[in-house]
Amino acid sequence: MKALSLPLFALVILVTATGCAETEPESVTLYSGRSQSLVQPLLDRFTEETGTPVNVRYGDTAQLAVALIEEGDQSPADVFWAQDAGALGAVQNAGLFAELPDEITSRVMPGFTAKGGAWVATSGRARVLAWSSERLSPGDLPERIEDLARPEYASRLGWAPTNGSFQAAVTAMRVALGDEATRAWLQAVKDGGATAYGNNRSILEGIANGEIDLGLPNHYYLYRYTADNPDYPVEQSFFAPGNIGNLINVAGIGHVTSSHNTPQARALIAFLLESTAQNYFATETFEYPVTPDATPGDDLADFDKLGQLRPDVALERMDDLEATLAMLREVGLL
Repeated sequence: MKALSLPLFALVILVTATGCAETEPESVTLYSGRSQSLVQPLLDRFTEETGTPVNVRYGDTAQLAVALIEEGDQSPADVFWAQDAGALGAVQNAGLFAELPDEITSRVMPGFTAKGGAWVATSGRARVLAWSSERLSPGDLPERIEDLARPEYASRLGWAPTNGSFQAAVTAMRVALGDEATRAWLQAVKDGGATAYGNNRSILEGIANGEIDLGLPNHYYLYRYTADNPDYPVEQSFFAPGNIGNLINVAGIGHVTSSHNTPQARALIAFLLESTAQNYFATETFEYPVTPDATPGDDLADFDKLGQLRPDVALERMDDLEATLAMLREVGLL
């Protein structure tokens, strides 16, 4: 058989390569401030159902938000999934979120989407006061988060200043109490001997191990421990109704403007609002679902109670993340 000429051979290779490329599934690149252990099972499920691979860059929510802003239009990200509204607001203010269609934003309950459809919440998380059930009783607890600066509490407290959820809570304090009062509170608690931990889980373990008596985590971590050990020696409570310590924050997700994979990006966001994902949040991660057809898990406070407890702080006002980080550095917590 006569050998192919070089030009024809090159054409065959080009056609073959093009045909292969057309059969390869488009992927979506996700910047995730949510931890891998928490959300990877859902992302695997999305890939199984849609055939779309998800390339994930996991990291600290605040650091990923800063990276997106620095990358701008050159960012490789298609989607940003943050664990708090403050980071979402920072990216939104930088003009780096594409408006989501009504078919996505209309799926969530009122108050769980940004104005203009820049992002939607995927789940809700409450800040709580965790405490030792062996060394404390409800009557020993402070009514307000501000009271933790008092000497009888500060030296027995654990917190996680490098954690994104804590930083969002500090941002909410700045909105509600002002910068001067928030800085003074941080300084007083630090000077009082509060123990710094790397994450929420370490706070709970510190209480259980007798290192501290009180801590400031998100609500759902304790449920993961009690699921394995119903006698886990930690309880948790809310502060007085309306206190800023009862912040109800959200994890949320947005479509990055630099994305070249709009259908895949929107499909991933929509998937996280479907019953599969919302029920996963309610029953597996013990977070609050944000769609009307889902219900909180049995151990969680209902939405009516949350409405009475939560402070009057609009999530979209928690967007000044850089000033919060600067304050934490000034106080010596970062």
